[in-house]
Amino acid sequence: MHDPRVLLDPATDAVRKLARRGYALDVASLEKLLAARNSAIQRGDEARAESKRVATAVKGAEPEERQALVARARELKGVVSAAEEEHRELEAQLQDLLLGIPNLPSDDLPDGASDDDAELVRTWGEPQRFDFTPLDHVDIGEKLGILDLPRATKLAGPRFAVLRGKGAALERALARYFLELHTEQHGYTEFSVPTLVNRATMTGTGQLPKFEQDLFKTGVADRELYLIPTAEVPLTNLHASETLALEDLPLAYTAHTPCFRSEAGSYGRDTRGLVRLHEFSKVELVRVVDAERSREELDVLLGHAETVMQNLGLAYRVVKLAAGDIGFSAEFTYDIEVWLPGQQKYREIASASDFGTFQARRAGIRTKSKDGRRGFAATLNSSGLPIGRTLVAILEQGQQADGSVRIPDVLVPYTGFDTLTPHS
Repeated sequence: MHDPRVLLDPATDAVRKLARRGYALDVASLEKLLAARNSAIQRGDEARAESKRVATAVKGAEPEERQALVARARELKGVVSAAEEEHRELEAQLQDLLLGIPNLPSDDLPDGASDDDAELVRTWGEPQRFDFTPLDHVDIGEKLGILDLPRATKLAGPRFAVLRGKGAALERALARYFLELHTEQHGYTEFSVPTLVNRATMTGTGQLPKFEQDLFKTGVADRELYLIPTAEVPLTNLHASETLALEDLPLAYTAHTPCFRSEAGSYGRDTRGLVRLHEFSKVELVRVVDAERSREELDVLLGHAETVMQNLGLAYRVVKLAAGDIGFSAEFTYDIEVWLPGQQKYREIASASDFGTFQARRAGIRTKSKDGRRGFAATLNSSGLPIGRTLVAILEQGQQADGSVRIPDVLVPYTGFDTLTPHS
């Protein structure tokens, strides 16, 4: 969440920056609310100060003066109470306004608001050339007997999937491999975290209040809980309302969790197959870092996600997203896009984002240096990787003319097989 004084500081250039992502900052409303809140605070402070003077004066007052002073004390108590109530109401309105303002995009991002405006950073691997017409992952999975979408729909409705046999084994193997790579080689600490979290946790990372329509919500009695859209939410909020020693940073966390998204507003896009599901699993990477080193740490994080792609032998490219296409909480985002032969195009498989201090301010994740300097941490996250979309890429890039699919070598110790054949 933003500091309103920083947003209104001309040096921040918030109006221009937010306009790059299509958000019109209502400066007049922000100034009005901030001024009214500050006025209420000032009235309360002045009334409290006078009340103390009156209380002191009452002790030494003559009887004829005491009655007037007591009456003034009662009057001041009412002024303080009214000022406090006005302050609470105005503070709530100000917080509601600030919670709806997205992060300021970095000036290093290109202009634009769509995939077409992204800036190519690099490519790795060559898209396969087949001597047959490549199939998409749904056709491959059904021919192999490892993917059953009709039964998933019977169980839960559209945008769910059932994997069977070696398909389920491959899903499990991917999760194991990702976690072992990130914990043993990249230095991440693995967590097992709740997949149901409260409103404060969702607010801390920026899913609430703006994206409530995209979340699955449940509750028992008076408990309100949300199914997480990504492990970023609980992992980042592990340190909500805490002060971290600056010398202990960076913190590097990972978790494998189910993820739940309603995908409201995206119907008609990628409705076939595993690309855009209501429930999927993912290994997530989160880093909590010194705010002054966040961009350097983003490069480290991106490198960890790319290592997975390279070890799997999957052709991909890295793009820098346009200012109008990054997530609500992000100030800078790289997308890793994997080549999908069945679609003959690159598609996003992972995003690596630098949120600056935006999430830390919302969640209250503070830092303190040895010399006593205080501030807010920066938070970063990336997929490391999503299981379903990685499986899509393996099926499509590994397909063979005889209908089989070659499994990446690094996964064979985890799967126990190197090829998927029909009726796996």
